[in-house]
Amino acid sequence: MRTARRYIASEIYRSSAVVLLALIGLFSFFNLIEDLDKLSATFSLTNLLYLQALSLPSQLYELLPIGLLIGAVLALAGLAQRNELVVLRVAGISGLQLLLLLWVITIPAMLGALALSEYITPRAEIQASESSLKLLGRAGGGRLHSGYWFKENESQDTMRLINIGRLADKSTVQEITVFEFNSQQHLRAYIQAESGYFQDGQLHLQQVQHAQLPENVLDALQQGYVRTEPLLIRESIDHLRLNTSLSAERLLARILTPERMTISDLMDYIDYLDSNQLQSDRQTVALWRKIAYPFSLLVMITIAAPISFMQTRRGGVGSKIFIGILIGVGFFMMNQLALNVGMLSRWQPWVTALLPSLLALCLALLALFIIENKHRWRKKITSEHAA
Repeated sequence: MRTARRYIASEIYRSSAVVLLALIGLFSFFNLIEDLDKLSATFSLTNLLYLQALSLPSQLYELLPIGLLIGAVLALAGLAQRNELVVLRVAGISGLQLLLLLWVITIPAMLGALALSEYITPRAEIQASESSLKLLGRAGGGRLHSGYWFKENESQDTMRLINIGRLADKSTVQEITVFEFNSQQHLRAYIQAESGYFQDGQLHLQQVQHAQLPENVLDALQQGYVRTEPLLIRESIDHLRLNTSLSAERLLARILTPERMTISDLMDYIDYLDSNQLQSDRQTVALWRKIAYPFSLLVMITIAAPISFMQTRRGGVGSKIFIGILIGVGFFMMNQLALNVGMLSRWQPWVTALLPSLLALCLALLALFIIENKHRWRKKITSEHAA
């Protein structure tokens, strides 16, 4: 059994590696062609290739399940065509034992997927964002035309909006605007700064223009009486510190796609959003999908398992392999559709994240059960007709 497991594992991983290399090469080539228009005097071909290299872990993260599916289908179909699986069946290995064998084989791939998801991809994404900032002046992500917006509650009676126009690097920001409101949602202070940085739970602002409105200024404007004090107090400050729950890590979390963040960073960012009464549904679904990501490899190998029981003596293996690959691609399309529909319909996050995988797993197990027992059912029907 151990020898069979090692042999099947080597066949599956060899085929999957070839498929992944082909897919990553193909997608990298298309991305390179698409980004050629970014070349300029300050952004060379070497810079472009460097950014493309940093995107490879993200591509591997996206393509790993489908690559494992195609590689497993090709490997198992090849074993079936050479009648090597027939030898295993004759040796007494049942369909359930073969499925468990495939699940055991998938465990190293699941551990590798977990390391890729939690360590390699997030760091590569952060490095790609920082490099894109330095080379192109932009990092993509959740940026509006006016910059990045954050809301936080200073206390129960006050609220603050922070607008960051540009990110210089991981912790340095530029073109900062801060709006502070009182308990009646009336503007009480307006702050502009050329640059700033995060350190020790504070936002350090430099070259600051600070404008403050007195508490009763609205009453004066509404009732029309003349105030002896000015309606607006404005001053220039070289350096100003603001206590804030925003940090460099949470700032980067705003830039990164939620699926590219680590589980710990996602949980921290969800806590930040919830504490400031902001929507966190997208991040919560992403957290569940991150947890379910290694499980999707088991789903892929289970979809590939029925291929191992196909009869190849009458031909038609190519079309059946194509159907298996089509089912896997359909699974990922259904996964994305479930994400969009779940967000619009406000499904529970775990339902949105796990429903496609559970449905695909049930269908694959049902197909495997039918293929495993169809000969037994056929013999039973034939004996009943003969009687």
